Amino acid sequence: MPGPLPDGEPVPSDGSLPESALREVGARGFGVYVHVPFCASRCGYCDFNTYTAAELGGGASRDEYAGTVLRELELAGGIVRAPVDTVFVGGGTPTLLDPGDLGRILEGIDRTWGLTADAEITTEANPESVTPASLQALRKAGFTRISLGMQSASPGVLAILDRKHTAGRAPQAAAEAREAGFDHVNLDLIYGTPGETADDFAASLSAVIEAGVDHVSAYSLIVEEGTRIAGRMRRGELPYPEDDVAADRYLAAEQALTAAGFSWYEVSNWATSPAARCRHNLLYWTGGDWWGLGPGAHSHVGGVRWWNVKHPSAYAKRLAGGVSPGLGRELLSAEDRRIEEVMLRLRLADGLPLTLARPEGARQALADGLLDPAAYAEDRAALTLRGRLLADLLIRELV
Repeated sequence: MPGPLPDGEPVPSDGSLPESALREVGARGFGVYVHVPFCASRCGYCDFNTYTAAELGGGASRDEYAGTVLRELELAGGIVRAPVDTVFVGGGTPTLLDPGDLGRILEGIDRTWGLTADAEITTEANPESVTPASLQALRKAGFTRISLGMQSASPGVLAILDRKHTAGRAPQAAAEAREAGFDHVNLDLIYGTPGETADDFAASLSAVIEAGVDHVSAYSLIVEEGTRIAGRMRRGELPYPEDDVAADRYLAAEQALTAAGFSWYEVSNWATSPAARCRHNLLYWTGGDWWGLGPGAHSHVGGVRWWNVKHPSAYAKRLAGGVSPGLGRELLSAEDRRIEEVMLRLRLADGLPLTLARPEGARQALADGLLDPAAYAEDRAALTLRGRLLADLLIRELV
């Protein structure tokens, strides 16, 4: 057989899936991701599939976006049938859409597949894109969880990242979300930004803890080619991030958050209780199925992974013509799925069954202090703190 096309193999015009994939739907849970590609401005580190008004061009608009997503949802409902455990609306800045439009999309998901009684429904938001009134409207529409992009409590760091909110706005928005009745509130941090000091990051950690949220995500700055910050580094205006500094920041996060009652459950995520963990992301990490709605969104059902066309106008045009917006897809082999399971589940506190890992790699990782001996004795590969710092390298040894 010929190898896969550079963009995967073609997606059928009706979006249909192989019967083998449909037999597995929902066996490990079923979720829905909704991509909202709009942003008020572009952050210097961002390479996501997002568009400001100036970048958007013709053929797509915020006002019409919910209706376009509902058209994809109608197509999807004729292909897959499974109750929805989790919904995650990401972007971009989803809260640039009217809460009523986001509510229409939720209603469409419920009408198409049915939301389970305890479904987790999350939206991302930039702190400056929400108000007490909009948060109340989102909660009324059915959202149970919100993830706010704080990134830092330092005005200088926010300026380097090209973030538009003030340093105190994210904790304030988190408090407003709790007052609006959200069950769970997350704040995102980025560490290792050029110019960030240890004191800057300590202040950021103190701010998220004092905000009273029940979930914190903290990620090392990744410099992606083509971004504004990458250009500044290439020109020598900013230094490149240092691995040792990133490791120190991670250890500081672990110490401060653990002392405040948080526990890590994935390398970059901490929660105050099992109920506060992001169930949608856990679905990704444990091999569940999800349908991705929106331009550039990725989906996975029963070992088939596919992705939509990226530009909002191309996405809208295909759906207006009754054609799937899918650009390409892959049919994952059993070995592909094993490798992905190792890559994702190793990052979880619970780890993964040793049977999935390469035996000699696991034995060496244990000897090097990267795997927990007690878990290993129970036939699981679970990371130690040192293992978490070297997780990306360790994954290569275990696959």
